[in-house]
Amino acid sequence: MIFPPPENKILVKQSPMLVVDNNAVNLSCKYTYNLFSKEFRASLYKGADSAVEVCVVNGNYSHQLPFHSKTGFNCDGKLGNETVTFYLWNLFVNQTDIYFCKIEVMYPPPYIDNEKSNGTIIHVKENHPCSTPRTPESSKQLWALVVVGILAFYSFLATVILSICWIKNKRNRILQSDYMNMTPRRPGPTRKHYHPYAPTRDFAAYRS
Repeated sequence: MIFPPPENKILVKQSPMLVVDNNAVNLSCKYTYNLFSKEFRASLYKGADSAVEVCVVNGNYSHQLPFHSKTGFNCDGKLGNETVTFYLWNLFVNQTDIYFCKIEVMYPPPYIDNEKSNGTIIHVKENHPCSTPRTPESSKQLWALVVVGILAFYSFLATVILSICWIKNKRNRILQSDYMNMTPRRPGPTRKHYHPYAPTRDFAAYRS
C-alpha cells in the first residue's frame, strides 16, 4: 500500500547509487508534484546531514535563473514538469558521498517542500592517466601533431638531399676547372721549333 505524502510535503525519488567513470554525472530528481506555473527553488545537497549545498536554481518556467553553486562545484541542470536533473562535472574522488535533492515551492502559497529521500550515493572513481578517455578535441590535437611531425621530417629529408646534390655539383665543377687549367699551351708563331738531337750547323762544319 502506498501512503499519501504528509500535508505540505512532496515525495522525491532518486537513483540509489551512481558510479562516476569520467568525472561527470547526471542526477535526476523526480517529484510527486507538478512544478508548472509555480515559483520554486530546486537544490542538491551533499552529506548525510545535507551540510553542503552543491547546486541550486531559482525561478519558474517563464523566468528561470541559471543553475549555480557557491561551494566550488561545477554544475548545470535541466527542468521538467516533475523532474529536475542536476549535471555535475570535474568531480574528485574525495567528493564521493551521499547527495539529496530538495524542492521548495515558494508561490502560490502555501509553502511546500519535499520529504527527505534516501539520497543517491555518487561514487567517483579515480582516473589513471593511462585509462583517461580521449575527447574529440584531444584526438584532433594528436592528429595535428602527427601531420606536423611528418611534414617536418620530409622537409628535413628534402633539405639534406638538396644539400648533398649541391655539394657534389660544386665539386664536379671544381675538378673540371682544374683539368682545363692543366691543358698545355701550343707554341706561338714566333717561336722556332727545334727537334731534339738534331745537330746544329756549326757542329756539322766542324765534323767535316
